[in-house]
Amino acid sequence: MENLNIDKYRISSIGRRATAYFIDDIIVSLFLFIIFYDQLLNIYLSIQQNPTDLTPVTAFLEKNTIVFLLLRVVYQTFFVWQSGMTPGKRLLKIKVIELDSGDKPSFHIALLRATLRIISDSIFYLGYIIAYFNPFVQTLHDKLAKTIVVDV
Repeated sequence: MENLNIDKYRISSIGRRATAYFIDDIIVSLFLFIIFYDQLLNIYLSIQQNPTDLTPVTAFLEKNTIVFLLLRVVYQTFFVWQSGMTPGKRLLKIKVIELDSGDKPSFHIALLRATLRIISDSIFYLGYIIAYFNPFVQTLHDKLAKTIVVDV
């Protein structure tokens, strides 16, 4: 943190970050819909026949939750590692940089951040709330991975 001249960067706003998050979630959801289309169609048909039986939904979630999480981690890791920007961040003109160097995150930092992001998402989004109380608007996963999100 001492090595980076933070004054040359403009910290991205929570609103821009939230919008980028929403865009990225839509993209990941589309991937999931395509990957699991047949299973989702079967669940839909099953529920049409018996609306009170949610067993197919529960079974689907139990079977595929790890895949959902892995896809999110791979998506975030790949794009942040390659350019510091997911498609959502690119549209909003913001990027992730390492706090120490100001460079786009290395592979291991991008992977760490993406993995920790699952924790920020999973616990009622509490990992995002800390951004409101931090001068660098860092979420839990940014703080632990030593990254910040800045305007491009």
